[in-house]
Amino acid sequence: MTQPHDKEARQKPEPREISSGQAAYNIVSDTYTGVNVRWRDNLLQAAFTLSVALLSAAVVAILAVLNPSWKLPWYGGALIGAFVGLVLGVFTSGIFLMFYRGVRHLRGRHD
Repeated sequence: MTQPHDKEARQKPEPREISSGQAAYNIVSDTYTGVNVRWRDNLLQAAFTLSVALLSAAVVAILAVLNPSWKLPWYGGALIGAFVGLVLGVFTSGIFLMFYRGVRHLRGRHD
């Protein structure tokens, strides 16, 4: 009788196999140029970018209200903050994915 806490039950599932052509495409698109077709990477980048844009829009809108010397309405601060957040979110998440995928490729995982 096996227990759910056996060594075999705790092992991680095997990663799904991909074709050699897909592995080659992933290497080229991750290291040189190309479109990232990984759904999870794109979802992570979209969620991170949206959250950073909303957070920075709220922060700059509050700062615009609290600092009358800017002579900026709150919605102007929100628009400026959202734009800065979009740029910051895209670059930050892209740089993270660049390093993450680079390390995965160095370890031989081209999924």
